[in-house]
Amino acid sequence: MTPAADLVAELVRRGLTIAVAESLTGGLIVAELISVPGASTVVRGGVVAYATGLKTELLGVDAALLAASGPIHSEVARQMASGVRERLGADIGIATTGVAGPDPQDGHEPGEVWLGFAIGSEVTAVGLALGGDRETIRRDTVTESLSRVRQLLPE
Repeated sequence: MTPAADLVAELVRRGLTIAVAESLTGGLIVAELISVPGASTVVRGGVVAYATGLKTELLGVDAALLAASGPIHSEVARQMASGVRERLGADIGIATTGVAGPDPQDGHEPGEVWLGFAIGSEVTAVGLALGGDRETIRRDTVTESLSRVRQLLPE
């Protein structure tokens, strides 16, 4: 079973919904989730906030935080996850922000990725250091996001 199929099945079983805020993955996570039959019962939608300003406008990420730290930061990932959960009316919010490459961005190397998770009262971030080319980094971010949100669900 793929990580997406496993997650969708578990969300259906629990009666939970999910929403996704994506930057470097550009919609790949939502596409992966909705490729699973039955996903429409649990996937609320997704927001691709690729431009930094959209993270504030669409997801409510603190503009001062973005100005001070840039978009590649653990707190940005947390706020993106919380924002998408709230704005799309889901039980769970997940978010991705980072550098897919091929070039560094704002002093961050390709493969530096932050995942945000808003599940229940917990809002957390996980940092990844991924290798490979742009496509590999983006695909690995999708796999890690789906696997980790499944692991973070309370028993």
